[in-house]
Amino acid sequence: MTQIIDGKGIAKQIREGIKNKVSGMKEKPGLAVVIVGEDPASKVYVSHKEKACERAGFYSRKIELPASISEDDLLKEIRTLNNDDKIHGILVQLPLPKGLDEKKVIKTISAEKDSDCFHAANVGKISLLERGYDLDKLLAPCTPKGIVRLIESTGVDIEGKHVVVVGRSNLVGKPIALLLLAKSATITICHSRTKDLAAETSGADILIAAVGRPKMITKEMVKKGAIVIDVGINRVGKKLVGDVDYENVKDVAGCITPVPGGVGPMTIACLLENTLLLANKK
Repeated sequence: MTQIIDGKGIAKQIREGIKNKVSGMKEKPGLAVVIVGEDPASKVYVSHKEKACERAGFYSRKIELPASISEDDLLKEIRTLNNDDKIHGILVQLPLPKGLDEKKVIKTISAEKDSDCFHAANVGKISLLERGYDLDKLLAPCTPKGIVRLIESTGVDIEGKHVVVVGRSNLVGKPIALLLLAKSATITICHSRTKDLAAETSGADILIAAVGRPKMITKEMVKKGAIVIDVGINRVGKKLVGDVDYENVKDVAGCITPVPGGVGPMTIACLLENTLLLANKK
């Protein structure tokens, strides 16, 4: 019988553990979230992050800026946060409005306050990971970190498993490949130029779909008994669906994440975890 991986439940356990640690801290971890413009999806994400901070006992600050803000003024806001002792983690909600350089913005965030782990210095540390790393003590991109926790929750040993990652983004595809490589998995990364995608995915012990195309991964593309992690969140009509054809794929998968309720809650839990790590380092 297929195991539905309960990301919501696992994230709740992580948040409760963080809340217990924070309750004994004199100085609470501080997270600043910067949102530029009026994108509805971004506003929802930021609202979820605010609520999670509040429940965990964090100090949180939301900086709302107009889409018309100049790049110089946005960078000035970030530098102010870099120098604010109450703030241990900074997150700039992406995507940014047109005309603002995301790379320049990410580069301006202090590596010591980079809760998302997007700064080049922090990404570089992920590429140098050694085997046997401790995920609890690792500053890593939030979604990939959450994915590792979801895979580990199944009880399956990652070592030696063939992992196929569909998607090569800097946010998910590349970092999750590095994190699992350091767990001694064998990694294949697929993308839009992969010639026979089904031939690659059907050999995966662990399949991670992160492309942003609704129901792209079908039943025929999945090995029987595989762990399937669906990172996609796509709006189709009034429904949210993943990159995996969930209803059909769950008939062959050994374990699978739902959408919603799979990877999403883990991303926010790992954001809190990263911010706590940065506060403790300070």
